[in-house]
Amino acid sequence: MSRKPVTELIKTRVSWRSYTRERLSPPLREKVNSLLSPPRKGPFGNLVRFLFLEKEQVRELEKIKLGTYGVIKGAHSFIVGAVTKHAFCFEDYGYLFEQVILALTEYGLGTCWMGGTFNRGGFARAAGLGEREIIPAVTPVGYLPKHRSFRDRALRLGAGSKHRKSWRELFFLGHFSRPLPEAAAGRYALPLEMVRLGPSASNRQPWRIVKEPDRDSFHFVLERTRGYLRSYQGVDFQKIDMGIAMCHFELSARESGLDGSWEIRNPGLALGEGREYTVSWTPR
Repeated sequence: MSRKPVTELIKTRVSWRSYTRERLSPPLREKVNSLLSPPRKGPFGNLVRFLFLEKEQVRELEKIKLGTYGVIKGAHSFIVGAVTKHAFCFEDYGYLFEQVILALTEYGLGTCWMGGTFNRGGFARAAGLGEREIIPAVTPVGYLPKHRSFRDRALRLGAGSKHRKSWRELFFLGHFSRPLPEAAAGRYALPLEMVRLGPSASNRQPWRIVKEPDRDSFHFVLERTRGYLRSYQGVDFQKIDMGIAMCHFELSARESGLDGSWEIRNPGLALGEGREYTVSWTPR
């Protein structure tokens, strides 16, 4: 995917809510459009089409306020993705959109995951949204200022973006009562760390991963955040987060020479209340 190490991109990418007012250069705009075409298929088989939209193509974008993300300022351009609502569409959306965001990071551009409902209004009209299509999230894209504004720093601090759960809270060996020591992860310690560093809605980090004791098979489980809205107007943000985790894990594993594939199977885990099995990574 990238000429730079994906682990470097994961570590350096952060959310930006303020941008310079400079428009992307024509060569860079062409590069971004090439990145987005044609539609991409996720590991669960859902197709996602991405579009590069200028502010003039979408009404009322001088200021955008979406949930807790705050106002996006200075952005002239946005990346929008549309997917047909189907089983695992949100996981595929998160998986594919995070790939796009990491590529934009390599181009030196700023981004910010913005979840909300974009199925009506300017974004939907500009994207030519089909009858069963939805837009689960968008990102502004643009050049970054030399320094973060005070407001941007305050929003980032309030979102808790610098804080991540520990290994023992996220990764397990065989069952959920036994945390996975980093040493026991072996060659997969780096891909797991890249999952730990991933972005998530409200920084809830709902992914949990259980390694099989005797081989490098990993089961991805969604642990619902208590009190967190399961879906907003039909969009399940924590399933999108699971797709982001899958993206970080797979790209980092392949970069490390670790081949494998995704499959849905019964892992025989005692999930307990609030946990949902998603998918397993099986080595080749």
